[in-house]
Formats: sequence, structure tokens, C-alpha cells
Amino acid sequence: MDGAEGNTGQLGPAERSHRSSVSSVGARAADVLVYLADDTVVPLAVENLSSVSAHELHRAVHEVLQLPDVALEAFALWLVSPLLEVQLKPKHQPYKLGRQWPELLLRFTDATDDDVAMDEPSLQFRRNVFFPKRRELQIHDEEVLRLFYEEAKGNVLTARYPCDLEDCEVLGALVCRVQLGPYQPGQPAACTLREKLDSFLPAHLCKRGHGLFAAFRGRGAKAGPGEQGLLNAYRQVKEATGSESEHEAALGSHYRAYLLKCHELPFYGCAFFHGEVDKPAQGFLHRGGRKPVTVAISLEGVHVIDSKEKVEPDGDPAGSGSLISHVLVPAAQHVLLGLRFQELSWDHTSPEEEEPVLWLEFDGDSDGTPVNKLLRIYSKQAELMSGLIEYCIELSQAAESTLPQESASGPQEAPSPSPPPTQRPKLRRQGSVVCSRLQHLSTIDYVEDGKGIKRVKPKRTTSFFSRQLSTSQGSYTVVQPTDDSLEQS
Repeated sequence: MDGAEGNTGQLGPAERSHRSSVSSVGARAADVLVYLADDTVVPLAVENLSSVSAHELHRAVHEVLQLPDVALEAFALWLVSPLLEVQLKPKHQPYKLGRQWPELLLRFTDATDDDVAMDEPSLQFRRNVFFPKRRELQIHDEEVLRLFYEEAKGNVLTARYPCDLEDCEVLGALVCRVQLGPYQPGQPAACTLREKLDSFLPAHLCKRGHGLFAAFRGRGAKAGPGEQGLLNAYRQVKEATGSESEHEAALGSHYRAYLLKCHELPFYGCAFFHGEVDKPAQGFLHRGGRKPVTVAISLEGVHVIDSKEKVEPDGDPAGSGSLISHVLVPAAQHVLLGLRFQELSWDHTSPEEEEPVLWLEFDGDSDGTPVNKLLRIYSKQAELMSGLIEYCIELSQAAESTLPQESASGPQEAPSPSPPPTQRPKLRRQGSVVCSRLQHLSTIDYVEDGKGIKRVKPKRTTSFFSRQLSTSQGSYTVVQPTDDSLEQS
């Protein structure tokens, strides 16, 4: 199995539950459980389970849910556990991969022997990483939109998708509308939001003990971060005019609105991987170390996301002094580096007795000097990431090559209406979590003068990459040396 066949990464905390997808095994048949994004289960009675393919199971789920044909491309079957997740190709046999799961964990994760022994994957019906976002916008089937919405919502709430506060409020307001109906001042449902705030906002924006919607309760308790903004955004959710049945049908429009907002996030629809990067040297002793990161790869590019959790008291901050316990919640995350494929070159190395590494090469500057930068990502999943990058580039190039052929064929048949090609709005607020923070990364900086590689002198002692890369296809600017701040390798 290579990167074009499967994708691996880390799951959010909300997804970390042991679930089995085989409830009973007999001589000829077995009940297979396929989980949807909202944790509902689709049971399937399968003959000859050991040889059934992912394509056959996918077809069975498609028929049970009565989805349109586009769902065969929009979704895929995944094998998912707390330690590893793999998108299956149609030819894969889930039962056999499940039997090989311990070997996959040893190869692609750093899990301990005890964790490997306890881990068990489940079959999940999730978005296909290779399904373009532009095609997603052309879908009008409400059930398909709902499945997209549920998966995106889970990624937002578990902080897999880093979001600015303003976007969390807008997205949370749409969830309020879907779950609670249209906003009505003083309705009992609004008063109950304080008990389930984590259903609308990521955990790091939920503070227990704070009064949510103090205006409804008539108290002066201070609202937690995002709460008042959530209420304001809930008030502003647009409603369609018409009968009650039309309001029910309008749920599809709210699903679509949620997805459109998520499409502004550059890592929407990505496959997620786990890795580590070097920290910049800090302090008098120039200590560095490593930090855990999530690597998100899609059809458009690569994003390296700060991956961290924080411990918070799970008690009563209102002043009672009763401290119950401490809980581990996802902290506010942000993008460390975001690159489109045309902005990078890459390679992966797996030397014996050394950690596998994914290398990303891109343009940058060092104290005003244009340089090429190398980022080193340590991960047992480097091979998978490299293979996925290569496959995504091949798909993009194949899609681009079909455009001239389609235009040359002439107006034979009017295509189905689709949104005009416009530049996707980018989140570029000052300090936005989706903006790159290169200052939090330790990179190797160099330039090329036509004769050899010249490295930029570091301000502190550091070790440089000494193995020559065999860069794959892509484009980046080779920087020429301009001053005496360089030293010959």
C-alpha cells in the first residue's frame, strides 16, 4: 500500500472510541457495521466477508441510503481507529486489511505494543479526499449535503480545522439553526444552549460555569469567548419565506451555507497525517527540541498545522472553589506553513536506523535575503504523504489537460450549470489562524549560485542538511546569492 492507495493521520479526540465493524462472523455471512459521520450505523449482511471489496460495500451503503450516483465518487470507505486512518481504494478488501491492522500500525505509527494490541478499526463512510470542492458545490441532494456537513462540523468542533473566532461563531450559528430551528427571542431552546455549548463551538472556546446568553437569564454573568458572538450570528442566520414544509426543505440551504464557509478554509477536505518538526532554537542555551504537527494534504496543496492540547480544570470557576478534575481539550491551533503545489518541491527519505523524513522546499527570506527553505517533517507516514502529494499533482495535471480538449470540441451540449470560476476568498485577517507562522519553524536556508549550494549563515549554531535531495516535479525559484552573508558548503 502506498500514498496513492491510502491516507493516514491522527483522529480528533471526539472520534477516539473503539468500535468494531464486524458484529458476527459465520461460515458464509457476517453483519458488517458501517459508521456515518454523525455516528449512526448502517448494518450490512455480507456474504463471503473475507473476499468482499471496498467497492462492493460502498455500493451496498449507497443503496441502503438511497443516495444519487454522484455519491459513488463523493464518498469513500475508510478504516479508522484512534491510531490510524486509511482511505480504501475500490479494490481493497476491508476484512483482510483489518486482519493486517497491527502490521500497519507498527509500520506507520509510533504506537506502543500495548496500544497496538488494543486498537481495532471501524469502517466509516466519509468524504473522498480526491473529490474536488468545485463539484461539491454542484450537488443539490440534501442527504449528500448533510453527510458533508456532519463531517465538516466534526472537524471544526474537534479543532482539526483551525478556525478564527469569527468563523467559529458563524459556523456555530448555522449548527444552532439546523439543530434548534429559526432563532426566536426568549425561546426555551436558546436557554438550553449553555448546557451544550460544545455542540456549537470548539472546546477551547467553551468555558464551563459562564452564563451563556445572559440576556435570556437576566443575569450579569460574563459570557465566555465566542458566546455572545454565537448568539449574534444565530440572530442573523437568513431564513427562507414560505410554509413550514419549505422551512424543512431549507435545511439543505443551511448545509450548503456551512460548506461554503468551510470552503474558505484552505485545508477543507484534506487527509491528515501526524509528524514532528524542529523548534527554533530559543533561550540562552539555544535549546530547540521538536513540536508535534498535523500535515494536511489535499488536491490543492500542503498545510502544516500546530497540533497541541492543553489541560484545563473541569470544575466550577464561578467561585465555589470546587475543583473536580482536569480534562485534556484541543487548544486553539494555527497554521505554521501553507503551500500550494506550484509553490513547493518535496521528497521523502527513509534511511536505515534513522527516522523517515518528508522534506518540503519553498521560497522565503532570511533577514531580507531571498533564500530557498527546507522544512524537515519527521514521520513514519512520510512515504504515505509523499505518495499522496505526487498523486494529487497527477490528478490536477490530468484535470487541467482536459480543459483545452473540452473547449476545442465546440458547443456540442450545454453543460450543467455550475458556479463561475472565481478566486476563492482567502482568510487574511491580521493574526488569522490560517496564515503561515514561519517564525515558529526551524528551516534550513540556502541559495544556489550556479556552481554549488551556498548556505545562509545562521545566527546560532545549527545542523544543516547534508544529504542531497532528488527533488520531484514542481516549481520554485532558485535564488542567487547577492552579498557576503553566505558561506560555501
